[in-house]
Amino acid sequence: MQTKVEKALENFSNGYNCAQSVLSAFCEENGLDLNTAFKLACGFGGGGMRYKQTCGAVSGAMMFIGLKCGHYKKGDAEQKKYCYKKIHEFIDKFKEKNKSTKCRELLGLEKNEKVEEKDQQQMKTIFTTVCSEYVKIAVQILESMEFQEVNI
Repeated sequence: MQTKVEKALENFSNGYNCAQSVLSAFCEENGLDLNTAFKLACGFGGGGMRYKQTCGAVSGAMMFIGLKCGHYKKGDAEQKKYCYKKIHEFIDKFKEKNKSTKCRELLGLEKNEKVEEKDQQQMKTIFTTVCSEYVKIAVQILESMEFQEVNI
């Protein structure tokens, strides 16, 4: 049986983006079918539609945390607060390991540098080596976190 890291990395190597790959590792056991997870996370790859803002692996992790413990009952401020606390916990751990959650910074791109200005082979190498490492780290952090049960 595959570990969550292996599942995420396999999906990433099969062409799914970083957000899709992280969310997909956790979705089915938390009530979200795989195809819906892929569709939901699609626009978050490449730092959000390739704008190089928030790392897609971080976005995928935040989607999972919302799935795991997000509030859904009207007025449930405590659950909302708890969910945000867990997202902050994840982000703090991710930053501790990587110094940033910004795709541009994680990829080593200059402030105004466009991906198109980089050599295509160089970018492919970055995505397959650097980005896969962020996917792996995001999944590992999520696996290390403890979550309270949400009352349904």
